[in-house]
Amino acid sequence: MQALDLTAVQDYIDKHANTPLYVHVETTNGAYATHQDPTFHSAGMFFRNAEIIYERGLITGNGPYRIGLKLAHGWLYGEGLTDYEFAGDQLLIAGHDIEGRLAIAFELSPTPFAQGAEEVE
Repeated sequence: MQALDLTAVQDYIDKHANTPLYVHVETTNGAYATHQDPTFHSAGMFFRNAEIIYERGLITGNGPYRIGLKLAHGWLYGEGLTDYEFAGDQLLIAGHDIEGRLAIAFELSPTPFAQGAEEVE
């Protein structure tokens, strides 16, 4: 991954408005956190291969960045984004902490994301 390029990401968002896309959003403050401090409440979220259509979207901020996608009945929003890459027609965006650990993944694709056996068993 490389440092997030606002123009490249916004171009992808604009190009895919009003078309079906699959989304993967994942957040974590890391299971490692509870090993370091047992009083710390570890939380996370994993949401994969939901099909969405957004009317418009915007990436904004001065870094870390945030993305908001306006859906027909609400919003999909992610913040803390720092890095991105394209994998074919997929846009993969992530937010990493100062030590390089994943804090958030925010990914868009016109086709479903792969589901490895370890993910469904």
